[in-house]
Amino acid sequence: MRRKWSFAVVGVLTAFCMSNCLSSNKDEEENSVFEPREVQQNFAPAMIAKASFCGEPIDLSNYYLKERFDRELLSFSYWHSQVFLMIKRANKLFPIIEPILKKEGIPDDFKYLALIESNLDPRALSPAKAAGIWQILPETGKESGLEVNDDIDERYNLEKATVVACRYLMRTYELTNSWSLAAASYNTGRARVLRQMETQKCTSYFDMLFSEETNRYVFRIILAKMIMEDPGKFGFKLHKSDLYTLPKQTVVKVDTTIDNLTDFAIANGSSYQLLKDANPWLRSNKLPNKSRKQYEIKITRKEDTKIDLKNIKVHNKNWVIDN
Repeated sequence: MRRKWSFAVVGVLTAFCMSNCLSSNKDEEENSVFEPREVQQNFAPAMIAKASFCGEPIDLSNYYLKERFDRELLSFSYWHSQVFLMIKRANKLFPIIEPILKKEGIPDDFKYLALIESNLDPRALSPAKAAGIWQILPETGKESGLEVNDDIDERYNLEKATVVACRYLMRTYELTNSWSLAAASYNTGRARVLRQMETQKCTSYFDMLFSEETNRYVFRIILAKMIMEDPGKFGFKLHKSDLYTLPKQTVVKVDTTIDNLTDFAIANGSSYQLLKDANPWLRSNKLPNKSRKQYEIKITRKEDTKIDLKNIKVHNKNWVIDN
């Protein structure tokens, strides 16, 4: 009996303590100062009614195309840091790229392919060793006439690399009669595109199935184009002073070996740092030139590095709110 009574007492005491604890916690909650925060409302960006690439319309009433398009719309709309950086760099680099596209007969929309490839980073290098703004592979560069070695890598030469990219795209367009398939080939390879056209008995990128990456590729270019054409519509607002611009530069033509680029830079009123920034295709501290090839080296002099905020050139007035 005593043993049973002990367990009963323990049970009563335990229940009593638990009751007091719960009551105490409840009183503390009621007496505590608690100010509920307003929950931030997030809304999906409005779906766009019309979209096209190089004049090829996308049927967004098609559920499959709408979902693919919407995925990239959501991705870009909330990728703030990178979109801002793209706009800033585009102000500096699109004025160089656009005239080359026009001269080579490539639609202007393809400047957004470069943006998707590299975020317009002149020093971009992929794990597969694709380099430069147009992400050209070493063998492709060499086959296209670019010099690629430890001292010189013209895949990082914006003007020359843009011409190579244009000619690749034009050749694919001649074989497919489709700019969207030409763009897709830049991601997945020309041979694969031609093979899939035959296998799927189709000539439209928007009606074809590729790998996940290539399925997204052209849609990403289109969304980049739409946002870059008018960022304010998507909530991206910049001031004129936010944009990047090219400093004043002069071009020095060289057809001999340069043994020390640091000395060369200093002799031209620049520095090794500024020389490499203006010419990322110079990969070492020398320029071997046994063949007497002529190179054009851009020189940014030290006195031309100061930013003139009052006279920044805005390439697209829609990029800023104070143009």
